[in-house]
Amino acid sequence: MADLQRMKVKVCLVGEGAVGKTALIRRFIHDQFDDRYISTLGAKVSKKELVVASPKGDGDIAVDMTIWDIMGEKGFRELLKEAYFHGAQGILAVCDVTRKDTLGELHDWIAAVHKVTGQIPIQFLANKVDLEKQRVIQEDDIKKVADMHKSPYLWTSAKTGQNVEAGFQGLGTLIAAKSAK
Repeated sequence: MADLQRMKVKVCLVGEGAVGKTALIRRFIHDQFDDRYISTLGAKVSKKELVVASPKGDGDIAVDMTIWDIMGEKGFRELLKEAYFHGAQGILAVCDVTRKDTLGELHDWIAAVHKVTGQIPIQFLANKVDLEKQRVIQEDDIKKVADMHKSPYLWTSAKTGQNVEAGFQGLGTLIAAKSAK
């Protein structure tokens, strides 16, 4: 049996304030949910290791993921984008399915990242699907945006845990595939 390959990666969560970036990270790292909204001030960094299949088909890769959570205010994006996005190898682009504008704003977030990093893998997360009655973003909406960036998307809920692990895992797989090229 081959030794487990290892990779260290930096990923950034981007999106407007209150879309659930911090809640998604808390669910992924600690398997917890807290519905009290606490605005992220600056950036918060978390770490977790996950295992993805090697794109070469030669076993698995241990991905040591450093996860950067940024406050969602536009002014902050401009102010600290260099420091925040520098060295990122993947993006989790998060929108809130109950607020249509949060999907459109992702174009600017992604452009800001790509200006610093060049083209890197993106995984879209349409978050808060547990709020079915308030949902205003539909399948066509998220698919259109994800297709523009040639990226996958998932419907997520930090509250129920739906697709949270799959979102981070999917991004890890995309990063491993890109690094194998």
